[in-house]
Parts: sequence; structure tokens; C-alpha cells
Amino acid sequence: MQPNIIYIVADDLGFADLGCYGARKAQFGDVSPNIDALAAGGLKLTQGYANSPVCSPTRFAMITMRYQYRLRGGMEEPINSRSKGNPKLGLPPEIPTLPSLLRDQGYATALIGKWHLGYPPSFGPLRSGYDEFYGIMAGGVDYFSHCSGTGDHDLFVGESEHHEVGYLTDLLSQRAIDYVKRQTDNAVQGKPFFLSLHYTAPHWPWETRDDAHLADEVKDHLFHLHGGNVETYRRMIHHMDEGIGQLVKTLREKNLLHNTLIVFTSDNGGERFSDNWPLVGGKMDLTEGGIRVPWIAHWPATIPANSVSHQLCMTMDWSATMLDVGGGQAHSDYPLDGVSLKAILRDPDQTFDRPLYWRMNHRHQRAMRQGPWKYLQVDNHEYLFNLEQDARERANLSKRMPERMNEMRQQWMQWSSTVPEIPEDATVSLGFSNADMPQR
Repeated sequence: MQPNIIYIVADDLGFADLGCYGARKAQFGDVSPNIDALAAGGLKLTQGYANSPVCSPTRFAMITMRYQYRLRGGMEEPINSRSKGNPKLGLPPEIPTLPSLLRDQGYATALIGKWHLGYPPSFGPLRSGYDEFYGIMAGGVDYFSHCSGTGDHDLFVGESEHHEVGYLTDLLSQRAIDYVKRQTDNAVQGKPFFLSLHYTAPHWPWETRDDAHLADEVKDHLFHLHGGNVETYRRMIHHMDEGIGQLVKTLREKNLLHNTLIVFTSDNGGERFSDNWPLVGGKMDLTEGGIRVPWIAHWPATIPANSVSHQLCMTMDWSATMLDVGGGQAHSDYPLDGVSLKAILRDPDQTFDRPLYWRMNHRHQRAMRQGPWKYLQVDNHEYLFNLEQDARERANLSKRMPERMNEMRQQWMQWSSTVPEIPEDATVSLGFSNADMPQR
């Protein structure tokens, strides 16, 4: 029987921001007890990655199950609100997607939360496989006014602008719960659902559900460079965690939890208030802190509880896994770059060789991970690290092991030749610089 599938994506969550990944307690207590419970009841991965250290490129890979560099929009770092109306910067509707291919297998499909893959009329969730959409088109909005950085109101039902009072994280959680309730009868009768629940939390602006008074203060600059702190950030994660807990409770009450695959992750590494320990770097960096992220899978019908896997994987692999467990197949004209992890779900102790590749226009970065080894280039400086011995990427072995260094460089070059080059008009959008805060 096909499982229901829920793909939960946090926004800019750091590797160690969750209790199950070593997060310290906040002043109010445990930050993520419900997400931690999913890990305890299922599978936690220690070597899982995002396809990119910034949001929209990862989302291109997530939905297409292919390297984001194969599409023009995927080479923006990231797509910004100024691209609204640009007919080139988005996900072309003719491209097969995870939701469209699952829909072909009988799934009901919905996206609740962040899209960030281009704007209507050229692009949109309903044009790329989702039956329903409730959420935002942009990369970030104020949690209370629901306005983007350009000041445009950005909360939609389908492609119609929608006004609703409330804290965005809570609105998304409640919509997801309502969706599951609506789908229960069909799911029980064998018509499964695929729900993408893509939170904006804990992305800036730094607002908890008690901070409505900040909306006017940050409306002209959502990066909120003058505000925020670690406790506010943790509270934002906790609000998301509470919603996930209520969603799981609903699944349990409706007798759907046993055969529902829930996958939780982040679109990239953490930002300024996140905890990436022991990793170095964060969002926009190809050092580990920018790309290694939590990956948790819960599916009582299949995944043994308290499982841990050290399998190397990235975002598009998990999307390929969902397609696989849902009975779908790739379109012949668009073969997948993602590799299914279905076998890992049943037997988390097994692993297979999985080389991973990244490229960034920002700072001319490139990276490759294979086994314990990582090849990295930043600002035209090259590095070689053994991550099993040096997760913080401090001990550069490039001069001590020149043969391995050259071999991995050549492998990266060979892979890079299989994807389009970054065009000259591709943009890099940075929300702040060293003038705003010291370099991490």
C-alpha cells in the first residue's frame, strides 16, 4: 500500500539547532521535543546535505530531483523579489516534478508554505504538480503582515492573494493539520496524499508569535540586522516544533501515522543565530556548516525506531526516495540525478558509495564529498579534508596528499562539464556584509 508522504522543510536551520543533533536547552527548555521524537521513533542521518547553501537552488533540486544547475533559475543565489515578472527565473511548468510524478500515481498533492521558485503568471506551485497551494511565493516575508522585502503582500491560496490574521508559522501548521483531516477518508480508502510543508521558520525577520509589534519596524528591511538573539531564534524553532507535534497527533488520531512517511530537513545550513557545531560556516558557504543539515525520516510501517545512518546523501536523493516509495518513475527525457535511499529506510546499517558535488557563483566556491574526503575551493584557494577526522575543516591535507587532491579536483571538473556553466547575468544576493557584523 502506498504511504502518505509529508515533506517538512525548515528554512535556514543549523545542523545542531535540534535537540536530537546536540542542541543545548533554551531558557524555556527543550527546543524541539516533537522533532526529536520523530528521530527517536525513526531514522536520523549524520552525513546528510542540502543541494545548496542557499534556499531557492536547493528547492529547484528538491522538486526536480536533479542538480539545480540544469535550470537557469537554479543558478540564482537566490531568486530575489526583484525577479518578480521575469519569465526566465523560475521552474518551467513543463519540467516533471516530484508532486507531478506522484500525482500520476494517484496521489493528492499540496504545498503549504514557501515556494520560492518564480512568480505567476509564468511559474507557480499549481503549474508544477500541486493540486493545492497555501503559502508565500517569495523567499521571505514578515511573519505578521505577510509582506515580502519589496513591500508586496505575499500570502496566497492558489494564485489568489489571501489576507489572514496570524503568525505565519502557526497558520502553516494549522493548514497542514486541516489538509490531513480533509484527506483522511481518501487516505483510508487507498488514495494517498503528498504534502509539502515548507516552513519559513526560523528564517529572518526575528519574530516570535509574541512579536507582532515588530512588523512595522522591519517592513522596510526584513533582514532585521538590528534585531534578534539566540533565545528568539530558538523560540521560532520551538513554534515550528509545536505545529509539527500537533500534525503528528492528528495523524495518530486519524490512524494514518503508521503508513505515513514523514521526512524533515532544512533547505541549507544555519544563519547568524544558528548552531552548526562542530561545523564551520553557514548559509552561502560550501564549508560543512552551509550544507550539512538535519535529515530525519519517520515511517513506523518500514523504518526501525532509534535508527542512525551514516549514508552520504543530499536533498535530491530524498526526493527521489519519495518518488520511489510512492511507485513513481522519472520521465525518460529528464533522468534523475538523485538516488533513492529506499533500501536505507529498511536497513539503516547499509551504505553505498555516493559522490556529492556542489558549485557556487558566490566566492567561486566548489566542493565534492566522497567517503570521508572533501575537496573544497573558496576564493580560488583549494583544500582537502578528511571529515571523519576533522569535521571543522581546519587541517588542510592538500599539500600532504597531492595525488588525492588532484584526483578529486579532476572528478569535480568532469562532473562540472556535465551541467551548464553559470551565466554572466546570474546574481548573488547578500543580505548583509562584514560592515553589518563581523565575519563568522
